[in-house]
Parts: sequence; structure tokens; C-alpha cells
Amino acid sequence: MKIVVVGANHAGTACINTMLDNYQGNEVVVFDQNSNISFLGCGMALWIGHQIAGSEGLFYSSKEKLEAKGAKIHMETGVTNIDFDNKIVYATGKNGEKYEEKYDKLILSTGSLPMNLPIVGKELENVQYVKLFQNAQEVIDKLDSNKNIQKVAVVGAGYIGVELAEAFKRWGKEVYLIDAAKGCLSVYYDKIFRDQMDAQLKNHGINLEYDQLVKEIQGNGKVEKIITNKGELPVDMVILCAGFRPNTDLGKDKITLFKNGAYVVDKTQKTNLDDVYAIGDCATVFDNSINDVNYIALATNAVRSGIIAAHNVCGTKIESVGVQGSNGISIFGLNMVSTGLTLEKAEKLGIEALETTFHDLQKPEFMEHNNEEVYIRIVYRKDNRKIIGAQMSSKYDISMAMHVFSLAIQEGVTIDKFKLLDILFLPHFNKPYNYITMAALGAK
Repeated sequence: MKIVVVGANHAGTACINTMLDNYQGNEVVVFDQNSNISFLGCGMALWIGHQIAGSEGLFYSSKEKLEAKGAKIHMETGVTNIDFDNKIVYATGKNGEKYEEKYDKLILSTGSLPMNLPIVGKELENVQYVKLFQNAQEVIDKLDSNKNIQKVAVVGAGYIGVELAEAFKRWGKEVYLIDAAKGCLSVYYDKIFRDQMDAQLKNHGINLEYDQLVKEIQGNGKVEKIITNKGELPVDMVILCAGFRPNTDLGKDKITLFKNGAYVVDKTQKTNLDDVYAIGDCATVFDNSINDVNYIALATNAVRSGIIAAHNVCGTKIESVGVQGSNGISIFGLNMVSTGLTLEKAEKLGIEALETTFHDLQKPEFMEHNNEEVYIRIVYRKDNRKIIGAQMSSKYDISMAMHVFSLAIQEGVTIDKFKLLDILFLPHFNKPYNYITMAALGAK
């Protein structure tokens, strides 16, 4: 078969590697409009904030690596049109080269694009988007070369915005974190956890400008101030990171779309069109916490979707087991992780849910070294008592504990099963009846 892949970042790279490593004899042709492959955007804030040495470790693949396995890779080549009826992909290279590639199977891995906010003045110098490697490099170059950039506004208090607020503060900048919501990370955490993160940000000198809509960015050629519905802030740089949208323009007239514009796929990653698959941030996922199709843009989901599509395209039928949207963040040493639904999200979806919340020390009180408080909330359905979400926070690294809740949601485990769960005990690690068990025992 000839298999054409459009897009070669996380989902695309995982898909291409899986096909080349496990199936022989196929012709794999790849088009990507970027100049690099596999940039780990999750490390962008670490790079900007000088928490890692540089950007080199943020790449794990390349055109050369994929071509060494047998793929034909066209970089800096944008796909301009797809004739789905006749199975032809049309593309144009950076120097104007034209490509017409017929396919037997097509895999769309076109990712997502930053939300284009309707803000006057966003064309001014030092207004930045941050998604690609080039975006991060440009920000770092400007901070290095222009010492007059001292005040930075970050618009959007989701994961990327909060991480970037920390990064700019590590540069010693005055940072304003602006969001229309009344707190940060509203998609992933209930208020009890959001308040902890807000306190952490505030304690480290970040100005929290919540419940505000950005109206305009003003300046004479370059940024000088940002105007919201509640006032104005003097700034030298504005970072726009108020979310992303699926990049689905190529197939939007032929492929069934989700409510947010993502390609709707089944559990094999196939779209409504025969021989056309979609993976990564441009496609939907099956969300076990709501038992329905959803859109959750995470690199982990992207990689899994790429592996699943590769096998199905090459003749081995496997299906996704679904996802829970497991995620985490660490800001100035405060670690927060979650999976599934928050109580607030469940209520918005009309799901009758209950929660049990508990906090305790990680280890017995006599363990005085490196013993931090842990907060945990488990969310479960009222009708069948199945767990549909969990959140945890601590200055201790409690991240691995979230995996047990991800599996619980996937497998439909009830809160009552956790009450007597066999959990190991050693004073170096935890308490004999630790916060997971105690939270479960507190369930109504």
C-alpha cells in the first residue's frame, strides 16, 4: 500500500514509527509544513525558564531518523488540498515545488492551532504566540537581546499559561497572569485545588488578573500596555495562550466534525470516510469518564492514537480502550495531578456526582524528613458509585498515584472497592491507611 501521512509531530511520528517497525512493504509518504519533527512543547516553559540546559533534548525524532527506516519525508511542505474522492494529496514545498501524491490510506495528523483572539493590537511587536519550537526560540531571543522587556502579560491561565508565568518569573520579570475565569486551571481542578495553585503563584510574586477580558493591546509599534474590561496594565511583552482549536480545514467539508471542529473518529481512529484516519489533536477521543466521544488534546493521547491508527491501517485491527485525560503540573514545587471529571465539570454535564476529599501527611508523623501534606479528592457517580475523576496536590511527588485512578475509571471500579484496597505500607513511602484509603472510607 501507499500510505500518506499529513503531519509528523507526536501523533504522526508515533504512527510512522509503528508502521515502519512492524509492517514491511508499504510505501510511507509524509508531508509536514514545519522545519522540525517531534518538538516536545511540554518542555517549552522549562526551556524558557532556564530549568533545562537548552532545547536539544526536546526533540526525539527527525526527518533523517524516519527516512533511515524507509519513509519519504517532505519537510516545510504544506498540503494545500485533498481530493478524497480520487485519493490524491496536493502539496507545495517552501521553494514552490508541487506534489501530487495518490494514496491507498490517508492519515491526518494536522494537530491544533492557537485560538485567534479578537484583540485589537495583537499585530504589535512583542505580542507572541507559543506553540512551536520557533515561537519559544523567538521569545528567548527577545528576552536575551532586549533588557527593556521587564513586564510580561500572559493571557490565558490554563496549563501553558501558568507554566509560562512561572518561566517569566524565573527570568526576574514582573508577570501578569490574565484570564476571563475566576481562577487558573478551571478545566482540570475543582476550586479547592485551584485556590492552592493561585496561592502558590501569588506567593511567588505573580500578579493574578482574573475575571478580566482583554480588550486591546496598545503601543507605538511595540507593546506598551494591555487594556482589559477592568483597567490597564503597563507591559513590554504579551503572550497569547488562551487555548487551541483543531486544525481541520483540509477535511472539514468531507469529514464529520465534532462540536469544536475536530474530526470525529471511531475507536480505530477511522473517520467517516473509507481509508481516511485522523490522529492527535485534530481528532476526537473516547472519554471513559463520560462514556462518550470527547476532545482532549494531550501529547499522551496523541501518541496512543498514532499507534492505534498505524496498526489498523496496516491490517491489524485494534481498538482504543478510551482515555481519562490524565494530566499533571508542577509550579514552584507544588505538584498537582488529575484524571477524569472534576465535581464541577460533572455537574455542568448533568451527571449526579458525589465527592470525597481528604488530606494528610504522605508518611507517618515520626518521619520528619521530606514529609509533605497531600490533598486528594475522588469524584464518583451517585447512581452506580463508579469513580469518574480524581485530583491530588502536594509538594511531594504523588504523581504515580493518579495512574490507579485512571485505571479505575477505565475499568468502571466503584469507590467502595477502594475502601479496603491492598496498598503497600512502609514508613519511607506512606502510611498504613494512607490518603487514598481514607478518602474512599469517607465516601457517603
